[in-house]
Amino acid sequence: MSVINFLIDFILHIDSHLLQIVHDLGSTSYLLMFGIIFIETGAVVLPFLPGDSLLFASGAIAAASNDLNVWILFFGFFLASLFGDNLNFAIGHFVGEEIFKHKKLTKFIKPEYLKDTEAFFEKHGTPAIIFSRYIPIIRTFAPFVSAVSGYEWRKFFSLSLIATTSWSLIGVGAGYLFGNIPVIKEHFSAIIIGVVLVSLLPAAIGLISSKIRGKQS
Repeated sequence: MSVINFLIDFILHIDSHLLQIVHDLGSTSYLLMFGIIFIETGAVVLPFLPGDSLLFASGAIAAASNDLNVWILFFGFFLASLFGDNLNFAIGHFVGEEIFKHKKLTKFIKPEYLKDTEAFFEKHGTPAIIFSRYIPIIRTFAPFVSAVSGYEWRKFFSLSLIATTSWSLIGVGAGYLFGNIPVIKEHFSAIIIGVVLVSLLPAAIGLISSKIRGKQS
């Protein structure tokens, strides 16, 4: 199974995979989950790692059993995403667009991702740093674009603090409160697909709009 196929399977069936991981690794599973969230943003090159679905699924497991603690999840995901954002910002500040000159990295970091993120920033302005946290792929490149554009780190940090706090609280909290409602539990995979699609919708609309504007110009 290729890495992409594995990631797709993991995201779509994250409840069963995560249950198995927690069963096998115990408390060590916290480090794995927090590491995934940190790398998703911080490494720049892995925007396809699960984010929203991981928070939701872990919150649901915490509500259903004593295997995971909801407060540890919240604080762990918050710190992982905050540090990931700021590592990403540092990479953008010190490396900038030089990173796109490496052919191996462009397999993961597509120049069009950067353009889509820049368009998102142009449309929403400063609040885009907060909004981007809720949009897969865009959230991976938002700190990078902020740094490349010369955004002040202190302002970025304060906005990132708001974004990562709210994202972690909403993601884990939603799973904890609603993940084990019978109808949601029975259709968990479909709910996860819905979560992913809804979170991708703004990016898709932005991409289509930018292509339409490009054709018109």
